[in-house]
Amino acid sequence: MSTVSGDSPAPEPRDVPSPVLSARRWLLPSAVAADLDPDAERAGSSGRPRRTVRDWIVDLGCFLLAVLIGLAAASTVNDEPDIPRGLAVADQLIGALACAAVWLRRRWPLGLAVAMIPVGLVSNTAGGAGLVALFTLAVHRPFRYVAWVAGVQLALLPAFFWLRPDPELPYPAALAVTALLTSAVVGWGMFVRSKRQLMLSLRDRARRAETEAALRAEQAQRLAREAIAREMHDVLAHRLTLLSVHAGALEFRPDAPREEVARAAGVIRESAHEALQDLREIIGVLRAGDSDEAGRPQPTLAALDGLVAESRSAGAKVVLDNRVVDPAAVPASVGRTAYRIAQEGLTNARKHAPGAEVTVTVRGAAGSGLTVTVANPAPPGPVPKVPGSGQGLIGLTERATLAGGRLEHGVVGGGGFRVRAWLPWGA
Repeated sequence: MSTVSGDSPAPEPRDVPSPVLSARRWLLPSAVAADLDPDAERAGSSGRPRRTVRDWIVDLGCFLLAVLIGLAAASTVNDEPDIPRGLAVADQLIGALACAAVWLRRRWPLGLAVAMIPVGLVSNTAGGAGLVALFTLAVHRPFRYVAWVAGVQLALLPAFFWLRPDPELPYPAALAVTALLTSAVVGWGMFVRSKRQLMLSLRDRARRAETEAALRAEQAQRLAREAIAREMHDVLAHRLTLLSVHAGALEFRPDAPREEVARAAGVIRESAHEALQDLREIIGVLRAGDSDEAGRPQPTLAALDGLVAESRSAGAKVVLDNRVVDPAAVPASVGRTAYRIAQEGLTNARKHAPGAEVTVTVRGAAGSGLTVTVANPAPPGPVPKVPGSGQGLIGLTERATLAGGRLEHGVVGGGGFRVRAWLPWGA
C-alpha cells in the first residue's frame, strides 16, 4: 500500500524548470512535472497535465491494491451460506466496477469518494476501492471535504455491520477495526498532503528568494549604470564644452588674429587630450568594476583651484571666493561632490553665458556644512547654439541628495543664473 503515497496535489505556481529535475521528470508526479515544464506536460484541449511514468506506476499499484482487497472480500462473501448466489455475484460485479473506477481518482477525487459511500454499503468487494478513494481525497482536497466523507462513512458503519455482520469478528471488534482503518487512511493521506504542501512552500520560498536576489542585483546594476552615466557626463561635458566653444569661435571668426587662433587651437588640442584621458579612465572603471581602484584619484575640493585656472586659461572670466580655511579637511565624498557641482556650473556658464563673469563661492566649516554657489549674470552678447542634453543639473541634484544635501538652481535678476548647493560636513 506504500505506492499510494505517490499521489500529487493540485498544481502550484510555476517556476523555471531545473535541468536536473527536468531530466528526471518521469520520476515526478504529473502536477510537479507540469509545474516544471507546463508546455511539455499539457495535453489536448482539456489542459490537464499528462500522467508521468511515476503516475502510471502509482495508479497501477492503487488499482492492484483495490483488486486484492476486493478478492479477499469476495472469497469471504462466497463462503457465507446465508447470502444468496445472486447477491454474491452482484456484490462482486459492483466491486469490479469500483476497482475500475479507481483510474478516475485523479480527475474526480471528491466525486469518486462520495460515490463510494453507497457502493460500499451494498458491496463488500468495493471496500478496497473505497479506501483508495478516501486516501486520494485526503491527498488532493482540503480537510473539510475529507471530514464530511469520512464522517458519513463512520456513521454508516454500525448499520452496515448490522445488516452484513462479519463472520470472523464480533460486532464491536468489526466496528473498531474498520473505524481504525478508515482513520489511518485519512491520517496517512493528510500527512502526504501536508508533506507535499511543505515541499511546495519551500520551493516557492526558494523561488521568491531567487527572484528577490535577481531584482536586487538588477537594481544594483541600474544604480551603477546611473552613477557611471553621471560621472561620464560630469567628466566629459566640461572638456567637450571647451572644444565646442572654441571651435565655434574659430568658425564664426575666421579673420581672428593669428595669436588668438593659435591659442584657441591649443585649447582645443589640450581639451581633446584631456577628454580622451578621462574617457580612458571611465572605461578603466567599467572594466575594473570599482572606481576607487582604476584611473587617477578622484578630484576633491583641493583641486578646485586647478579647475578655475583651467577655465581662465580657456578665456573664461572666473572669480573664485574660497572661504574654506583647510580644503584638505573636507571629507573626500563631500569635496568630490562640491568639485563636480562647480565643474558643471562653469560648463553651463560657458555654454549659455559666454563672456559673462562667473563667481564661484565656497564657504563652510565642520559641523555647519559646506555651501557651493556658482552664479553668473546675463551674457553680454549673443549666445551661440551649443547642444546639450539638459541632464547636468538633474545629475547634480541627485549627487547632492545622495550626499545628504540639497541643490537649488534657477534664473536670478537680470537674466543671470545661479546654482547653489549645501552639503553636510560633520564635526
